[in-house]
This record gives sequence, structure tokens and C-alpha cells, in this order.
Amino acid sequence: MGSRGGGFALSSNEQGPMGVFFRKFRKHFLLLLAVVGPGIVTALADNDAGGVLTYSIAGARYGFRLLWVLTLSTIVLLIVQEMCARMGAVTGKGLSDLIRERYGVSWTLFAMAVLLIANLFTTIANFAGIAGSLEIFHISRTVSIPLVSLLLWAVVVLGTYRGLEKFLLTICLGYLGYVVCGIILHPPWKEVIRACVLPTFTPGADFVKVMIAVVGTTVTPWMQFFLQSMVADKGITEKTYRYEKLDVWVGSILTGVIAFFIILCSALTLCQSGGGQDIVMPQDAARALEPLAGHHAEWLFATGLLGASVLAAVIVPLSTSYGICEAFGWESSVGKRLWEAPVFFGLYTALIVIGASTILLPVSLVKVMFFSQFLNGILLPVILVFMLGLVNDRKLMGAHVNGPFYNVVCWITVAGLAGLSIALLFL
Repeated sequence: MGSRGGGFALSSNEQGPMGVFFRKFRKHFLLLLAVVGPGIVTALADNDAGGVLTYSIAGARYGFRLLWVLTLSTIVLLIVQEMCARMGAVTGKGLSDLIRERYGVSWTLFAMAVLLIANLFTTIANFAGIAGSLEIFHISRTVSIPLVSLLLWAVVVLGTYRGLEKFLLTICLGYLGYVVCGIILHPPWKEVIRACVLPTFTPGADFVKVMIAVVGTTVTPWMQFFLQSMVADKGITEKTYRYEKLDVWVGSILTGVIAFFIILCSALTLCQSGGGQDIVMPQDAARALEPLAGHHAEWLFATGLLGASVLAAVIVPLSTSYGICEAFGWESSVGKRLWEAPVFFGLYTALIVIGASTILLPVSLVKVMFFSQFLNGILLPVILVFMLGLVNDRKLMGAHVNGPFYNVVCWITVAGLAGLSIALLFL
């Protein structure tokens, strides 16, 4: 029956319980689409050049023996990312803002110095990934690095980054090839599951360094600043936070799953019985995909590595610029013009230039990528201490402070990484 005004009346089905259900479902689904993004983008960017090479090295050298470290670090990632997103939603501010307000200028300078050092080496590592992936396609780094660095500068400064981000995220899905490859290899699942939950140790400084690097590449300092800034900038509030929480969980679990299969494939294809095998060049890591792609393994690996490296080579310098500018009250936004936010774009430009220039030197690409993740693991406890002080402040967070479980996990992580770093002095 027609309604007044030329419309249509709701049918009995649309007015009944099913109609109510679908209207609620549509409402929640649209809210989810509006909020989703920060957690998944940040987590996928975490599997960057340094991450892929570090996981590959862990599997190639030590087989399944570091899977339990990945299990723990993935749990820590989920908790820490959720803490950051919650702080962003409750306060509407970035992590740097909160550090300055709570701890003052001196401690803010210290925190920003830690962030700058960690992010500079991570940026260098991602340019190493760009160079290494394109060298597989026989493109010299003296050609690829200047061209790509100019492109990365232009897409941010000229405002075309969002479209590039979607394209690069699609390329990063090439890492799902590790999942397929891991299934094809028919691993000994009982042994794998045991390795995921039962700690094993190999005496020596190298094993400790790889442990620290696995944690440092799974939970990086830059992720916390970037995620919280994205949540705050997107206007996510306490009311819509439950959707963002799902976004964070999905992103963190996806990161852990991909990392798990990278280690698994590397262990099954590169680790020899009776000893590990080292990775000297990116091409060595690509061999983990041979059971899936055959002689095209290098191309598949190079494509995924290039997408992840370029994505992170944009995001990590951006997270640095956001963090430092927020800390000291300078204008910060990719939506601004160059002259409207000179410090923001100046920092971004400096990191791109330094990162690109370093890789033009005769350096080992794999060593650069691994060292950056090791350094992240060393510096991560500093950022976690600042975060724990903020997220447990009832004046700041109200009823949204951490529960005991979150605090225990984070403090064990801080103590564990600090203890491993000290242990290296005596190994």
C-alpha cells in the first residue's frame, strides 16, 4: 500500500523482528566500516622489510625454536595496541601529547629521542627492503632508491598518499603466500604446536639477539605513536571504541599469523637438520616460497617485500613527524600544505633523505634490516614504561585504566627485554 507523500509503507516483515535485526545489523556494520582501518593498517605495515627478514632469519637459523617467542610477542602486540587505541579514543589525543602533558618537556625530549633513533633505523631498513626487492628484478639500488624516495616524498607532500596506501596494502596481501606454502609443506603440526607454547633456549649471544629482534619487529615503538594518532585523528570515541577494538584485534592476529608462517616456511625449507642456515641476501629468504612458487619464488617474495617496504617507508617517517610535532605543539597533518606545516614535512623529508642516502652506501642490506629490529627490541621497554604510566592514570583514563592482566604482561615484557639486553653484555 502506498504511503502519503508518494513513499511506501514498511511490510510486516520489515516491521517485525527480522526487520529490526537487519536495521541494527546495518547500523553496526556501517559504524564498523567507518571506524575500521587504523589497527589493520598499522599491523600490516609492521610486517615490513625488517620484519620479514627477521622472521626468515629466525626460522632459517633455529627452525621452530623461536615460535614460542612469537606467540608471546603477538599477545603483547594485541595488548599494547589495544592500550594505545583505548587511550586515543578516551582522551582524543596522541601518545606524544599525553607524554608531554603528564611528564613534562624533559621526559618528552627523551621519549622523542628514543622514537627518532628507532624510527630512523627502521626507515633505513625499509629502504634496504626496497633496494633488495628491486635488485631481485635486476634494478640497481643507485637507480631505484633515488626514484622511489622522490615518489614517497611526493605522495605525502602533494597529498596522494591515501590512494597509494590502498594499492600497497593490496600488494602486501602477497604475504598470504606464506600461509599457502606452509600448508603445502605438510609440517609436523604436533611439533610445531609444542614449539609455540614450550620455551626452548640455545646458548649463545646470537640466539638472544634474534629473540630480541623477533619481539622488536612484532611490537615496534613507532606503531604505538602512529596507531594512537590515527585513532585520535579519526575521531573515534568511547562510544565507537568497541569497533576499533575489533579492528586492533584483527590486525594484531593477522600480523602474528603471517609472521608464524614466515618462520614456519623458513624453518621447513632453509633450516638444515643439525644446524641453521644463514640469510645473506634477500634472495636467500625468497627460497622459503619455492614449494609454492617454484622458480617464481623470488618474484613473489620481491613483490611482497617491495609493497611492505614502500608502505612502511611512508608510514614510519610519518609516525615520527606526527609524534614529534604533537609533542611540541607544531602543526601536523598530511592534509596541510608544505608551508602550513614546515616542521612536520621537514622531519618527514629528512628521514626519507637519510634513509635513502644510507642505502646508497656499500652496506649489507640484510644486516641493516636485522639490526633495526634488534634496536627496536632494545628501545621498546622505554616507550612501554611511558605508556603504562599513562594508561593507569585514573584522572586521565577514568574507568578505562588497565586491568591487572594487562599490567602484568607489559611489566614482564619490560623486565624481560631489559634482562636480555643486559645479558648480552656477558655473552
